[in-house]
Amino acid sequence: GISGHLGASRGVRLVLAGHWIPKDLVDNIEFDCELRKQRARARQPRRILIPVGGAGAQKTFVSQFIQALGSHVAEGKVQLMLNAGDHEHMRVAFAEALAAIGVSDYAVVDSMEGVHEYAERLRSGVEPTHAVTLFAFKQYFPAVATTDVLSRVADVLACKPSELAFYPVPKLMIRRVGDHEAYSALRASELGDGTLELREVEDAMAYIAQMDAGPDLLLTMNKCIVSNKKSGFYDGCKNAVALATELAASSEKSLPFLAN
Repeated sequence: GISGHLGASRGVRLVLAGHWIPKDLVDNIEFDCELRKQRARARQPRRILIPVGGAGAQKTFVSQFIQALGSHVAEGKVQLMLNAGDHEHMRVAFAEALAAIGVSDYAVVDSMEGVHEYAERLRSGVEPTHAVTLFAFKQYFPAVATTDVLSRVADVLACKPSELAFYPVPKLMIRRVGDHEAYSALRASELGDGTLELREVEDAMAYIAQMDAGPDLLLTMNKCIVSNKKSGFYDGCKNAVALATELAASSEKSLPFLAN
């Protein structure tokens, strides 16, 4: 049985809750996807969000990817949102990659207030002040929260298949760090809101070329995201809380002293 395979004791209840997604992203899926589709049809610059985390194991791949996107940035086809988090070495790596493609004039955001102002500006239909914006912080919390806020205004999220593989945003799943992450990319591909794992920069650029050719890829991904929401795939947090509440209530009934 499944409990044996997972090392769980017999009688343990296993429930597929769904994807673990911030509430703000889930609540605004239809609105955000509609804006993305409008931008895709109008052939506006694609906003690509590239966050990095942990030990910065993606440094080489991400740096090469940014350099490969250099001509797209110069031609106004792509706008980059680079989240270095609280990793100083990644801030330096981003700066070096931008210098390599001749980009020295870029915006820097280093506070959550600035992140929210940036996102609201884009959501209102105003273009960013620079084609490239670098987000870099001293603390951990804003580093993580920034990706959540920017995901709503990104056309594409380019990241390794970590927990972000489950986010309701069109995704380029770039090279994994851990072997287990391969299955996260597979899940995104199955649901149609992301690609399979892109092991090489050339693989990622092949999808950029598809986006250059027309809006169909991004339109399809956004359509899948809206459909997935209707099916409840992104309701993991809500379902987990509902289940916990149900279990707590049943425990109180069977063990009345717990209610005191």
